[in-house]
Amino acid sequence: MDLKKVVNQFIYTASLSEIRTGKKCIINTINPHSFCEAKKDKQFAEALLSGDVLLPDGSGIVLATKILTGSKINKIAGADIHQYLLEKANLKNQKVFYLGASEKTLQLISNKIKIEFPNIKMESYSPPYKPEFSELDTSLMTSSVNNFKPDILFVGMTAPKQEKWVYANKDNIDASIIVSIGAVFDFYAGTVKRSSPFWINLGLEWLPRLVKEPRRLWKRNFVSTPLFLVYLIKEKFFSF
Repeated sequence: MDLKKVVNQFIYTASLSEIRTGKKCIINTINPHSFCEAKKDKQFAEALLSGDVLLPDGSGIVLATKILTGSKINKIAGADIHQYLLEKANLKNQKVFYLGASEKTLQLISNKIKIEFPNIKMESYSPPYKPEFSELDTSLMTSSVNNFKPDILFVGMTAPKQEKWVYANKDNIDASIIVSIGAVFDFYAGTVKRSSPFWINLGLEWLPRLVKEPRRLWKRNFVSTPLFLVYLIKEKFFSF
């Protein structure tokens, strides 16, 4: 996957209000870690780039866009698109489905939705926690979604599993908007605290999370981030 091509042709640069949702719309996010993973995983790269909207969920992507294209864009995190779509869904009395996470997390989300967005009808399904899903797993997951026929499907099964699953099953999913947002399920449920606006505005949202979860997040910060910078330097100074 070519970084210059990604920021030139695929990164979403407009405001959230301009996302067209008149037909089935698949929304993905990308950050330096997922870019580096996609460099090694062709199916993941195809899943990311085949969607309708690829949001710049990382200060590294914002920086790369500025350096390689001269364009100044804003970071749009998974939590941002989640909040935006919930507000729209509440105004339109829409149905929302959450696919992923534990039953406990989904119940916390349900409780919060009822308070904050009372006009939304919500259902959910907690798939088994495993590296890959069987045909039976996928059948149960898609059936749960399709029986409810949501306007919006949020998928939270961590990258790259969530994006690859949506990519493989998108034609069999009866939902108008499909969004892969990973850790946002835990952020919204309150089981994991998102970094404060102070760190987010500094472009350092990752830092407090790394301090809290070093064993889980060390790779993306001490391996993927430096590697991403190497890719950026190569694209800027050694690509002809």
